Amino acid sequence: MTRVVSGGITAPAGFRAAGVACGIKKPGTSATPPLDLALVVADQIASAAGVFTTNKAVAAPVVVSRAHLLQSGGRAKAVIINSGCANACTGKAGMQVAREMAEATATAVGSSVDEVLVASTGVIGVPLRIDKVRAGIADAILELAPDGSDRATLAIMTTDPFPKSYAVAIDTPEGTITVGGMAKGSGMIEPRMATMIGVLTTDAQVEPAVLAAALRTVVDESFNAITVDGECSTNDCVFALASGSSHIEITSAADPRLLAPLRAVAGHLAREIVRGGEGATKLVTLHVTGAASREDAFLAARTVANSPLVKTAVHGADPNWGRLIAAAGRSGAAFELDGASVTIGDVELFVKGVPHDDRADRAAHVLQEKTITIAIDLGTGGTGEATMWTCDFSAEYVRINAEYRT
Repeated sequence: MTRVVSGGITAPAGFRAAGVACGIKKPGTSATPPLDLALVVADQIASAAGVFTTNKAVAAPVVVSRAHLLQSGGRAKAVIINSGCANACTGKAGMQVAREMAEATATAVGSSVDEVLVASTGVIGVPLRIDKVRAGIADAILELAPDGSDRATLAIMTTDPFPKSYAVAIDTPEGTITVGGMAKGSGMIEPRMATMIGVLTTDAQVEPAVLAAALRTVVDESFNAITVDGECSTNDCVFALASGSSHIEITSAADPRLLAPLRAVAGHLAREIVRGGEGATKLVTLHVTGAASREDAFLAARTVANSPLVKTAVHGADPNWGRLIAAAGRSGAAFELDGASVTIGDVELFVKGVPHDDRADRAAHVLQEKTITIAIDLGTGGTGEATMWTCDFSAEYVRINAEYRT
């Protein structure tokens, strides 16, 4: 059983972090410059793994980090992240900036270049100034601390309405294993791996291949099961680092001593991304059952969760079960209308092909809540099921994205 602990990304032993302002983000209304560069450093070379966007318009930092994980054999000393500029679609110059970002960090922390992972987030197509990054790295090195998680978490935010940080511990006969994490993401959230930037840390002793397999498992169940707006970004990445400081060896990716706390942290951060989606006012848990396969269940869940008609109905507290059925039916998953059902909260609105509109007022009341559960049975009689998290669409979402570059 996991328990929540304080400390975020630096809760596990063997990590320090910092967040600084180096002038990449535009100044806000506050007199204090916004934090825009985060640095997470392991005391010793750590096992490392990453999961990246499947978008073919891939940003330079993703290319560099993928290459570094291969070259290092899954080892890393540091993760450097800037916000305010995605360094995406910036050509050869952008690729050079991402490499120099890693080189400057490696020099500062005393590692090889391929032991540095790089991430950027912000506006696409804008050059990232390496002089500002270098200055930020120099400042961040001086501020690195075991309690630096909060500032690092703030430094990776873009349109996020609040920071996302979490940590848990699990007590085992061999001792305690801790997992911490931070994430950013608010818009361009529709995972074709994990649509955001996240870093997970643990003090478990685990080889890179085992860590990579465990990370893939939890990403598929968490960051890969969320959507805000159906948009897959160019910069998505989730990193995991294991310091080994607990001296508790994990040799299997299915070991619950590692998997349970990783799931707890990744799941919490993923749901917080949806809760903090651009313009979002409601968090929706969508559970699909009665599917011919797990793949079909996810296909239907993703289609429903991304439907603008569904998301606007949720925003307006309109119990329009027809939109849910229509989205599930067009998803491409096996579907039997006469066996299909829709439940909002505990209100069954459509049961085995039969509508119950006399219950609409009760369902509308449920939809006024900030946290909502919607269940859809595809009616095939199959055992496939899936859970995804989404949010509503509001006028604020349109405003944010209409003015994003201006």
